Amino acid sequence: MKNTEYSEFLRSRNMDDNAINTALEHVTDFEEYLTRDDRDIDSVQVQSVKRYFTAIIAEGKNSMQRLVDLARYFYITDQKEVYIYIISTISGREVLESISEKLALKVDTDCRDDVFEDLEAPPLGSPPDAYPGKTCLLAERLMKLGSETCHDILADNHHGIPHESFTNQIKWFEESDSIDDFLRRLHKERISVLQHHLDEGKVWFEQEITAEIIELVKGNQEILSAVRDGEYLYITKIPYSPKNWMNETDSVMKRYYACHCPLAREAIIMNGTDIPIDWCYCSGGFAKYMFDVLFGEPTEVEVLQSVLAGDTICRFRVKLPEKIIPDISPSC
Repeated sequence: MKNTEYSEFLRSRNMDDNAINTALEHVTDFEEYLTRDDRDIDSVQVQSVKRYFTAIIAEGKNSMQRLVDLARYFYITDQKEVYIYIISTISGREVLESISEKLALKVDTDCRDDVFEDLEAPPLGSPPDAYPGKTCLLAERLMKLGSETCHDILADNHHGIPHESFTNQIKWFEESDSIDDFLRRLHKERISVLQHHLDEGKVWFEQEITAEIIELVKGNQEILSAVRDGEYLYITKIPYSPKNWMNETDSVMKRYYACHCPLAREAIIMNGTDIPIDWCYCSGGFAKYMFDVLFGEPTEVEVLQSVLAGDTICRFRVKLPEKIIPDISPSC
């Protein structure tokens, strides 16, 4: 175990001694678990992580902090596959809680209780394939409320992204001569971020970046930015696992590597679990949220393509608000 490197990383995040000691204890506990099978924590495989998570779930030790501490360790030791797997077991759970809250707020609590009856989330640390069945049922129940209500509930900021995270984008938007100018700058800036992660050999969110991926993004402004056509913005999601996506020839696996949703992705390779495309309005909400912040009001989003519907990419269309449209030159 790389105690010194890990401790220094945690201190750089302004964690106090108690939090650092707890994190070290969590990693040590996993290391001791691995020694039973004569395995080394610094060359561990995902299967060992899955077995460990099953054990700590049974013991009631599957706290969010424990999983975050482990994810951070594998991030600083550059074990990308293990880090990404742990993140996949953590992310997405907040979406279920947020949908529940929005449903109670926008419809009523009785409706929320009916929709979420018997839909308790799997234990924290459960493998991703524990989620699609519940996601499918939730999507079907939301659709019974009508497509407009379903899409409105799903296309929200369910990841709880704060407005403050778009401080730079707001500044660029205010400095830009036009929406198109802003979108070009945004694309260029985000390519620079990808290049930095490639140069540092670090994972960008949950994506392993290669030179080929950067070229993919450079060739399509819809990825990590948007392209305006009239009163609409078109957005294409960067694949969740872009390295695998680019190298994959099987259409099913290509869809699997494209999907970002930890609550739905496994359904693509599971028999008998077909999650409707309507669920992707949640991803549409994520795609449009920055523009909601920039324009100061909610925008309308439409799912154009989805890997859940058989496409190999996910693509969305966002309608510009009326107050923005008059500023668009007809010649653009």
